[in-house]
Amino acid sequence: MLYVTYAVNFVLMIGLPVTLWLFLWRRWGSAGFAWRLIVAGALTFIASQLVRLPLLAGLTALFQTGALPSIPEGYSNAFNIVTLSLTAGLFEEGARYLGYRFAVKGARTWENAVTFGAGHGGIEAIILGALVALTFVNMVVLQSVDVAALPIPADQQAATAKAVADYWAQPPYLTVLGAVERVFALCLHIALSVIVLQSVVRRNLAWLIAAMGWHGLANLIGVGVFQRGGPLASEAALAVVAALSLWVLFRMRPSRVESAPTGGTDARS
Repeated sequence: MLYVTYAVNFVLMIGLPVTLWLFLWRRWGSAGFAWRLIVAGALTFIASQLVRLPLLAGLTALFQTGALPSIPEGYSNAFNIVTLSLTAGLFEEGARYLGYRFAVKGARTWENAVTFGAGHGGIEAIILGALVALTFVNMVVLQSVDVAALPIPADQQAATAKAVADYWAQPPYLTVLGAVERVFALCLHIALSVIVLQSVVRRNLAWLIAAMGWHGLANLIGVGVFQRGGPLASEAALAVVAALSLWVLFRMRPSRVESAPTGGTDARS
């Protein structure tokens, strides 16, 4: 059973964003969709992580070497969660803003923003899905070998054996939560793309700051609830975040009688 549910999980994580992209192409192929918006949205996510992850690694090294004062043990976990959450909002929304300003200058409609967000959140889901698939393959292989015979230190052998045992002892319903979470994350990313676009077309950075804050808060809620209530509680909290994000998204959708929903032109112009 776990073979099936684990496989379904990563197939959905990869397949759902691709399906969404195709849906948007069929729906808005002549009214605001451009494949370069998908690519641009994906590249903004990748670029944000190429900057964010090395900076986080550098920050960790500074704490480990004593260049920065260590965080008191009772506060280190909270510090890590807040740092990871806020930097996600800062770098991802900053990259999204720069993408609108310089990469897709013609993307100024609600439909453009939805498509851009689908690219941003979609590539994240695909990358995570690929990593989950790689983990699955590794665990299948390790399940069939004698861990004690692996050419690694004894402590690592014990840790590996425990990881393999824990992996194959998960309840089936928990093994598909990655795909569920990606659905919620896509809702968030698409809404954030619409919010950040307002910062560009209205020339008001308050919208960008709001997007950074909402992104950071969403991550903080997900991780914080997970640590206190477990995975199901975390997904329930993220479902609420996704619902609120969708409410914002559709509240900002222009009426059909408005000719230029967010003040710009089609991305393909």
